[in-house]
Order: sequence, then C-alpha cells, then structure tokens
Amino acid sequence: MCYNVKALLESQLKRARKQGHYQDAQDIQLKLFDMGVTNLYQSSGFTHPKMLIYIDQDSEPLVGIWGLIPHWVKDNAQKVKLWNTTLNARGESIFEKPSFRDAAKSKRCLIYLDGFYEHHHLGGKTYPFFIRKQDSEPFAVAGLWSEWMDRENKSKLITFSIVTTIGNPMMAKIHNNPKLEGPRMPVILPEELADHWIDPGKSQKELNELLLPFPEELLTAHTVYHIAGKDSKGNVPAAEEEFIYPEFKLN
Repeated sequence: MCYNVKALLESQLKRARKQGHYQDAQDIQLKLFDMGVTNLYQSSGFTHPKMLIYIDQDSEPLVGIWGLIPHWVKDNAQKVKLWNTTLNARGESIFEKPSFRDAAKSKRCLIYLDGFYEHHHLGGKTYPFFIRKQDSEPFAVAGLWSEWMDRENKSKLITFSIVTTIGNPMMAKIHNNPKLEGPRMPVILPEELADHWIDPGKSQKELNELLLPFPEELLTAHTVYHIAGKDSKGNVPAAEEEFIYPEFKLN
C-alpha cells in the first residue's frame, strides 16, 4: 500500500511554479506553513497530514487532508470510522466502491512525492524500505479528492486518497505483507501522462490504462531505520538514510 511518504514542500510546489504560480518562493512557503502544510520527511497517512493536491491542469493547488471523506458522510462519528480506511484506493475498484466511485468519475487529482516507505515481513519482524526514483526527482501519483461539509461547525474539508496498483517485480520482493492480497504500490504517473489523469474528458477505459505499475528499473530502494514505534526517528531528514540490518538480506 502507500501509508508513509516523503513529500517536501518544494517538491509539492514544483508543478505550480512550473505553471507560473507562486513566484515568491519564500512568501508562499511561509503562508503554507501557517496553513499546516510542511516538509514531510517521513509522514504516516494515519496522522492525516495536509498536502497540496492538483485538481486540474492549470489552477493553483489546493490544500487537502490525507484520508478521503466522501461527500455523503453524515457526521464526525462516521468520518472518524471511515477516515483511516480511505488513505489508499485500489485502482481496480475505484469506479465501484461507494467511497471512491464519485471521485473517480469527476474528482481526480495529482499528489507530488519524493518517495514512499514500505515494510518487508520476515521471521516475525518488519524491515522498512524507502523507495524513490533513480534520478531522485519528485513524481506525481494518482489521487482522488472530495469536499465534505462538517455540519457541526459549518466548515468545509478537502480530503484525498492515493490510488494504488499491483506492485512491480521490485515491490513484489519488498511488499510481502501476509495480511494483504499481493504486493501494492502507488500509481506513479510518468510526467508526460500526469495531465491525462486529471483530464475531465478521459473515459473510464482510458483512465484504467493509466493504473499500471511503474517500471522497476526507474526506481531504487534501500532499508532505513524504524519508521514506526518508539524507536522511530520521526519526521526528520534522517528518516530516509540507509540503515543496514546485519541479519537481513532481501532475496
């Protein structure tokens, strides 16, 4: 799946700057920090961080909260019950599942990451990996988004989910969680195809053709120190640094 990510603020802003938005880098970063959008060196979706999402090809990004809340959710109790189950959306079923089908049809977005973390299970232990592009460049992943009105305090929340697909051969070796049905990975979109995902004119068939595993030869992965529990380094730059476990070797 994709529950832990690295997404630096500069990387999240890269698309906006390329389009001519946010020329004053320092000013906009301070504004986003005030809104709760910060550098994510290693952040869990279960903490529901705020991130930038791009919902169309030209406009400025929106600030979204990770964990999609469908528009039909009635109240905060239902929101809390559902929230942690919508961090990811399986690409194979987004047009069918009630939580995602409306968004899949008309509310698709892009989220920019520097990398993501996954665990390998072996001998009752887990070994975390950091996965990024070979060239270390940020990349776009397919997302779904939603607007939800909190009727209790009359506020509007923009939320999103990361779409996943079957893991490529490299991810098949790393992501071997016995509780899941096969390896998964986020849908990483090649730069030339990213706009296709948010094109409102694309058919369901055309969109499904984008939900493919990213080529393993364009990615690299290494083990890192614990990213969960009391020994975790937390959300710090060192989270992605390579850490060798003497007893572990990936076959």
